[in-house]
Amino acid sequence: MSVVVTPELLARYDKPGPRYTSYPTAPQFSTEFGPEAYEARLGMANARAGEPLSVYCHIPFCDHRCLYCGCHVIITQRDDIVDKYLSYMKREVDMVAAKLPDRRDILQLHWGGGTPTHLHPEQMEGLFRHLTSHFRLHPEAEVAIEIDPRVTSGAHLATLRQLGFNRLSLGVQDFTPEVQHAVERNQTYEETAELLQEARRLGFWDCNIDLIYGLPLQTLDSFRDTLHRVVGLRLGRVAVYSYAHVPWIRPQQKKIHESDLPTPETKLGLFAAAIQVFTGAGYRRIGMDHFALPEDELARARDRGALTRNFMGYTVRQGADLVAFGVSGIGEVGGAFVQNVKKLSDYYRRLDDSQFPVDRGYVLDNDDYIRRFVILSLMCNFELDLAELRSRFGIEFAAYFAAEIDALQTHVDPGFFEWTPAKLTVTPMGSVFIRNICMVFDRYLNAPGAKPIYSRTV
Repeated sequence: MSVVVTPELLARYDKPGPRYTSYPTAPQFSTEFGPEAYEARLGMANARAGEPLSVYCHIPFCDHRCLYCGCHVIITQRDDIVDKYLSYMKREVDMVAAKLPDRRDILQLHWGGGTPTHLHPEQMEGLFRHLTSHFRLHPEAEVAIEIDPRVTSGAHLATLRQLGFNRLSLGVQDFTPEVQHAVERNQTYEETAELLQEARRLGFWDCNIDLIYGLPLQTLDSFRDTLHRVVGLRLGRVAVYSYAHVPWIRPQQKKIHESDLPTPETKLGLFAAAIQVFTGAGYRRIGMDHFALPEDELARARDRGALTRNFMGYTVRQGADLVAFGVSGIGEVGGAFVQNVKKLSDYYRRLDDSQFPVDRGYVLDNDDYIRRFVILSLMCNFELDLAELRSRFGIEFAAYFAAEIDALQTHVDPGFFEWTPAKLTVTPMGSVFIRNICMVFDRYLNAPGAKPIYSRTV
């Protein structure tokens, strides 16, 4: 890492804050937004005839719960439970498709979880065929799935390839046996490499690996070993996420001994090692937690200013609306964020009553769109083009954000950013604290009485 972060800076800025996969963030969603509001927003989305969609399918099932996990998962080994869920998800697809007769092209399809490859190949094919009986995959669509190498077979890969999936996201987190034992996820380097080799033999060349820094018992030496092993696999991109220790939200994390977690200084050192190893191997740093080879489309999108961010993370292909299926799925449709219910029983009851299984949502106003543009520009590109802001929204940055500029200059280290008449640019030092910089522009985070609980920013 080319910057030196002092303990004083860590103590000042390592505090709870959003990751900004959306703005406004999920704590602003309200249960006042329900099924009827969603139906109305689907109607508004359908009016944008011909524009492509993004689609997310949540497959919540896992064989075992990893202790670090922050996702909505259901632990089961029973096929009948999975079959029932898939039958109801197909009902939801039917209901949504009926409201989108003029929006049938998918530009981005993502299956997440849980563990999507918990499904048998026949179950995966059944869901995919049902989905594509209503919606068409755009010729340039990204069709991605998260896979767990421990439960993914050659038959899974062959089925996915035959169906048209073209990107695999492999969960790894860390190859160190002691770390794996501490988080109850045992996965050898060899089984991961063998699965990747089989994927490439079948034609999956767009693959990425997810790592996590800040896990219990991680050391600089052990994590560097994981990093070098990943470099040796020569994937197009790698994500290196910060572990979010939130045991008050994810009870299984209480089994992690906090004394085993790296100190803030060590945790930052782990990320610094990732930057050093990957950039030294020819990868480019993309956004706050991704690395991509120059030829990867993530890097190319960053170069042309087309990189964006949604609930699935950094992306290069995003439809004008994002439709989510399954429990806990979050979408963005017709100018509103929409989240489904989280309990299976509620999900089934709503669909049995011919209702959309919506739990809560949020309708964006004009100020939200302005602030989202600012935050996503900084999160994706580490800079904000003030002329583009003026062109899109008809505002002057200095006037509209006078209070925020004062907060930046008063409460944010001057070495974190540079402000010229043309751009607000985040420095390499500031990129370490990019979430803190974006928080300055979050009107809800700074509102009186706001008390949402987030993971720490570093």
